[in-house]
Amino acid sequence: MALPNKVKKLLSQAEQLSDYRDCSGYFYKWLQNEFSKQPVSNLINARAEFIDRLLIKLFHDFDLAHESDLALIAVGGYGRGELHPYSDIDFMLLVSEQPSDAVCEKIGQFVTMLWDLNLEIGHSVRTIEQALEQKREDVTFATSLLESRLIFGNHIEFEKLKMHLIDTPIWRSDEFFLAKVQEQQLRHKKCHGTAYNLEPNIKENPGGLRDLQTIIWVAKKHFRAETLQELINHGYLTHEEYQELSECLENLWNIRFALHIAAGRSENRLLFDHQPHAAEILGFGSDGKASVERMMKRLFRIMSRVRELNQMLLSYFEQSILPGAGELPVVELDRNFERIGHQIRVKNPSVFFRRDQLFVLFEHIADNPEITHIYPSTIRTMRQVRRRLLGDLQDYAACREAFLRLIKHPNGMGRAFTLMHKHGIIAAYLPQWRNIFGQMQFDLFHAYTVDEHTHKLINNIYKYFDKSRVSEFPLCSEIVTRMDKPELLYLAGIFHDIAKGRGGDHSELGSVDALAFAKLHRFPASDGKLIAWLVGNHLLMSVTAQRKDINDPDVIKDFASKVKNERQLDYLYCLTLADIRATNDNLWNDWKNTLLRELYLHTQRALRLGLENPMDQRDQIRDKKRQAKQRLLNLGCNEDQIDLIWSRFKANYFTAFSEQQISWHTEHLLNSTDLSQPSVMVSDTAMHGGTQVFAYSPYSGGLFARLVSVIGSKKAQIQHAQVLTTKDGYVLFSFVILEVNGDPIASGRAQSIKRALDLAINDPKKKIRFKKNRSQRFKDFNIKPKIVLRPHARKDRSLIEIQAVDIPGLLTKIAEVFQAHLLHIHAARITTVGERAEDFFVVSNNEYQALTDEEQAKIHQALRKKLNAETE
Repeated sequence: MALPNKVKKLLSQAEQLSDYRDCSGYFYKWLQNEFSKQPVSNLINARAEFIDRLLIKLFHDFDLAHESDLALIAVGGYGRGELHPYSDIDFMLLVSEQPSDAVCEKIGQFVTMLWDLNLEIGHSVRTIEQALEQKREDVTFATSLLESRLIFGNHIEFEKLKMHLIDTPIWRSDEFFLAKVQEQQLRHKKCHGTAYNLEPNIKENPGGLRDLQTIIWVAKKHFRAETLQELINHGYLTHEEYQELSECLENLWNIRFALHIAAGRSENRLLFDHQPHAAEILGFGSDGKASVERMMKRLFRIMSRVRELNQMLLSYFEQSILPGAGELPVVELDRNFERIGHQIRVKNPSVFFRRDQLFVLFEHIADNPEITHIYPSTIRTMRQVRRRLLGDLQDYAACREAFLRLIKHPNGMGRAFTLMHKHGIIAAYLPQWRNIFGQMQFDLFHAYTVDEHTHKLINNIYKYFDKSRVSEFPLCSEIVTRMDKPELLYLAGIFHDIAKGRGGDHSELGSVDALAFAKLHRFPASDGKLIAWLVGNHLLMSVTAQRKDINDPDVIKDFASKVKNERQLDYLYCLTLADIRATNDNLWNDWKNTLLRELYLHTQRALRLGLENPMDQRDQIRDKKRQAKQRLLNLGCNEDQIDLIWSRFKANYFTAFSEQQISWHTEHLLNSTDLSQPSVMVSDTAMHGGTQVFAYSPYSGGLFARLVSVIGSKKAQIQHAQVLTTKDGYVLFSFVILEVNGDPIASGRAQSIKRALDLAINDPKKKIRFKKNRSQRFKDFNIKPKIVLRPHARKDRSLIEIQAVDIPGLLTKIAEVFQAHLLHIHAARITTVGERAEDFFVVSNNEYQALTDEEQAKIHQALRKKLNAETE
């Protein structure tokens, strides 16, 4: 595409740095204005042409054009003539021999000018021998040379280089192919093997531009093909597939171009910050989440198609390029299918006219662990079948029977399910799955699209049955061995989020879908009800464990009454754990594991006792005291002294803590020389899934704020907090803290935190400082703090619930408001999910009574003002 005449004129007349900047500024404005008016391919070619002209002009300005042995060569994407608005400009100066000092100085001035123009450049000065040596050592450099293009200068040296690249045996086709495949595998691994991250990398993610370029690079190296279209003549692509790849490439270019404009820099990750602006630039609208959802669904569908075609073509290439790859032994599986190496192949494509044979293919994969992939010709056939479907596969009775066989197969939900998801068979079977394919989740803690999250959940459940993973999922591995119908757990997993994005309560809507599925597939009514109940209540256990006091017998009784029986408890626990672990790779930790496990065991005990005969609180306290005292006596502690300390504690202390924590607290207090003085202890090792902090002090209204400030200043996360008072006016603080990555605090760090807490509790005048470092990553979610005040189960208490972005010092700010209004904090539950905090506080006013309406209004207003100011 021709550049605008004004750009050419400005460039030809440029003399000073300011002239070049004016010219570049005008060109970039033109580039952005033209984006909505013409194909993106024209614009990325136009930027390459502009840079060509700019470099040639500067080459003359710095008197390099007269150096006869210099060749200015574009490499990489620039060599292809493809430059997005802020893409790096990679070029090589090819020389016949090492340049003189005078020429080196000119080259330095030339490069400095490019930097002064704020261009991101990658450059090198090499002889042909140096270039070939670098090519030998670096496959990335070898790849960039494949796409080299002469911009200006010595064409003879450039032709020599091209000839050497073709004729020398460095990086033979098979070596190059294997290197590029390994490079792609490593790149995919960094993205956790999925294209469906909520902030995908347009270049690097599976199904991104690099996957397309890998096909082109291999084709150039082995087949001497310059374009994808030439692969049609070689028999590797059909005309339809070529059109599809070209369309995908154009779409990825559009999105990357818009991303560069939105970010104002070279950026390949479609971060949350840039998604709304990019969606608007691309014409998806400016209605916030809705426009972003439309854009991202388009992107994820494109990436899915690219990834599938990439796999198919690389498999074809492997057969042609690698010695012996096309001569693998053939093993017959049945009259329709055979295994070739690690791939399954259909013998006759017409077999899929019987749609149930699609599922028979995956049954063979489940039967044969050595099958890891689908043969490329079979992928092509499956793609054609998908496109010709007139309805859903579940409409066919034979498909329903085959699907049920697969879901009941011991290995059916492992690799077989993964490949069904990857190749669009689940979406072709379940219409609801198509709705969640590429569905975004705007909740701060999900890292994947709904369909990919669900796929990971199913994979987690499948791991429960793997004997080599018992140590990873001990309780779940034990539970599933007694499960009579594991397929019901898998189906609950498939449907648990299937109604997301429709509006309304996705649990309720998904429950209706699950029941309809069960009826269509002729499940017994009781099984259908169980699946529907699990889908409808799949958040119940997580919410209870993370937001309520699971040591409270009333909480356990209420939860048990909703679960009803041990069978449903087993299924719900396994589903909940798989769900949380599939949400975000960084959110699962031993603390959450401990919470869920303890809730499961407490509820199991309650159900076995019978809901009509719940364990009395006095019995619970008696049991804990007995076990804790035995621990202490074994350590040589005096029983009378133990009883003396315990006599100061109220009953709620013994219900709030485990016997292990009670004995640990008591041992510490027994070793204290003066119980009238405050003291702090921090566990050296994890206890109940986290590092425990216990503080004992005469009551002080501002002490909670000081303690949480210290913990925050040490960059530790509070997972749980408990505040209790003794009968004689002392206060007990208990915290569970973790590192930012979810691990317990290391021993050395624990002692550092203890020293800081000791200082804070003994010197109330000392100031506590720590830097504010709020992440900007989720600012476009525009989440305002949510503050709810409601009555507590105790008539003399009030409950305050706060949901907010987890800014540093959040707890301190909350505690400062409580202190200013003379509130007493009796208990606190701190939950952090992603970058969102969900905190619950049980409080009373200065007279130890529930908050009046007037007090509630004042507290609400003060908290909202404080937290809004902090999050803006």
